[in-house]
Parts: sequence; structure tokens; C-alpha cells
Amino acid sequence: MTDQPNDLFAGGWPRSMGRPARRALAANGVDRLEQLTEMSEADLLALHGVGPKAVALLRQTLAERGLAFRDDSGS
Repeated sequence: MTDQPNDLFAGGWPRSMGRPARRALAANGVDRLEQLTEMSEADLLALHGVGPKAVALLRQTLAERGLAFRDDSGS
């Protein structure tokens, strides 16, 4: 699986994710999909430019790779 699927940008970002969300992630030093495993959905939603649609797309993209957001439900 060396080829990047056509529906993803470099870094693993879904192409259908809006620019404001990509800019918000970049502004916060997140440039690879794998870094999202260190963040919760609430962390992402707190970023200006990241909304429920972007979080859902990222959740799906992570799941396709066997990854997930950090789970804060037990805290």
C-alpha cells in the first residue's frame, strides 16, 4: 500500500475536508493524520475552523487505517 488513495492529500487529509479545517490543523502543528491519535474530538472541535463535518471525515479516515482519536470519555 505504497500509493496514496486519490481521495487524500499529502499527510493523509481527506480531500473533501475544507480548507479552514486544514489551516486550523496546520496552525496547531498538526501536519500528519497520525498526530490526531493524540487529540480527542473535543480538542479538534475547539479549534477555530474545525467543525463536526471535518471531525466526522477525520474519524472515518483514521478508522480506515485502524486508528482513532484519543478517548477522553473515562476522564
